[in-house]
Amino acid sequence: SFIIALLGGSRVQIGGPAGAFVVIIYGIVATYGYNGLLTATIMAGILLIIMGLLKFGNIIKYIPSSIINGFSSGIAIVIFSTQIKDFFGLEIDKVPSEFIEKMISYFESFHTFSPQSLLISSVTIGIILLWPKINKKIPGTLIAVISTTVLVLLLKWDLPTIGSQFAALKAGFPVFLIPEINIDLIKTLLLPAVTIAILGGIESLLSAAVADGMINDTHDSNTELVAQGTANIVVAFFGGMPVTGALARTSANVQNGGRTPVAGIIKSIVLLLIVLVFMPYIKLIPMAALAGVLTIVAY
Repeated sequence: SFIIALLGGSRVQIGGPAGAFVVIIYGIVATYGYNGLLTATIMAGILLIIMGLLKFGNIIKYIPSSIINGFSSGIAIVIFSTQIKDFFGLEIDKVPSEFIEKMISYFESFHTFSPQSLLISSVTIGIILLWPKINKKIPGTLIAVISTTVLVLLLKWDLPTIGSQFAALKAGFPVFLIPEINIDLIKTLLLPAVTIAILGGIESLLSAAVADGMINDTHDSNTELVAQGTANIVVAFFGGMPVTGALARTSANVQNGGRTPVAGIIKSIVLLLIVLVFMPYIKLIPMAALAGVLTIVAY
């Protein structure tokens, strides 16, 4: 995230893992193991840098605005569809990954909805919408998450939280590691690496294009590709997943006043502090509160 903000061609792009990669990542890990994923990520990073140096980013100029609008609208629908369970507190052991099956699962389980979860989600949205009338310098999202977390603790409601849903989360800096790479593995992973590079490149450039419209600016597509490639190479040496420009987080950045790369740099530093210091408190955040935040982002 720091590298993408520092070196990228967009003033407001926020980088990180993206939901679009999940299916690809799962397939690579299942077939080639985690070492294979790290190797493919490094290869994809190199390809992205080459694409940027060869000025492949200029292709974004020829993508119709209808495709960009469709892309951003599709991302919005996907984000909202993933939050319905937590927004209403539905009791579903495993939510299907496919959209239609997911909606059917929600409909069949709607009788299990939690009034407390719905209240927390609604309060979160209300605070985010009303807070700018009180103070425009402090993000309403931050106030909403803190307020609803404290409310749940005071009322002692037994609601799903980040800690209960993601028990494996722990504080600490990721360990530096060098993947085991050989020529046979490189040949085998060439197609997955190309897939990651192309998907990451397209998603990053489309996200930057959407952000341009939000802040009335123009990004440098080729510089953005080089930054994305560099970030993917570095992240692999710390055991990370492929990264790209994330439209949801970029949109949230703009909505909360971000206008320069400094916002993305600060975001990465704050995220590091969260991982190293504040993880015990982050685990207390109700999933319903996050669902409220992401519903606003989707809208």
